[in-house]
Amino acid sequence: MSNVLFACVQNAGRSQMAQALFARAADGRHEARSAGSRPAEHVHPPVVEVMREVGIDVAGNMPHKLDQDDMRWADVVVTMGCGDECPYVPGTRYIDWELDDPAGRPLDDVRGVRDEIGRRVGALVAELDAA
Repeated sequence: MSNVLFACVQNAGRSQMAQALFARAADGRHEARSAGSRPAEHVHPPVVEVMREVGIDVAGNMPHKLDQDDMRWADVVVTMGCGDECPYVPGTRYIDWELDDPAGRPLDDVRGVRDEIGRRVGALVAELDAA
């Protein structure tokens, strides 16, 4: 089992979608968390809406501040736009996913980000399953 941390700036869009999609794809074989370097007060409403479209409810999720406990827990850290604000822990595998921030975007754009995250999450789960 691998522990995967999805990190972005606000933990209100990309990382929330990634954690939820990863949890569904991994189906208990791996664990996921998400966090942000400067978390928002709530998950972005368009993100809630597009995730409901695929049967996942993130409305009750609370953005979480990235901390050292998260970093120590993670075997793999997937960063999505937090750049130098994400701490580095030696011995941890890092993957950077360049993805548009869904904040303030129209629903079709947010759907596109969700679908791209879903594709990447599927590939990551398959890789971790094979390891």
